Amino acid sequence: MIKLNVLALLKEKGKSKYWLYKQLGMSYQNFNNMVENQTKSIRYGTMETLCQVLECTPNDLFLIDWEEPEEQ
Repeated sequence: MIKLNVLALLKEKGKSKYWLYKQLGMSYQNFNNMVENQTKSIRYGTMETLCQVLECTPNDLFLIDWEEPEEQ
C-alpha cells in the first residue's frame, strides 16, 4: 500500500499540521483525510504544492508498505 509521508516530513521540518493546512488552502476535512491516509487520490497540483512548501520531491512524499494489503 502506498502511504503519504507528510506527518513525518512535518515533524522533520518542525512544522505543524495546521501550518500545512493553511499553506494548502483546502477544506480541513479533505486535508485531514489526506494526511491521515484516508483518501484514495491526490491531485497533481496538491502534490506539487506539498513538494514546494515541504521542500521535498515526490519520492519523499510517499512510502510503500508491501506488508499492508491495499484497501478495496
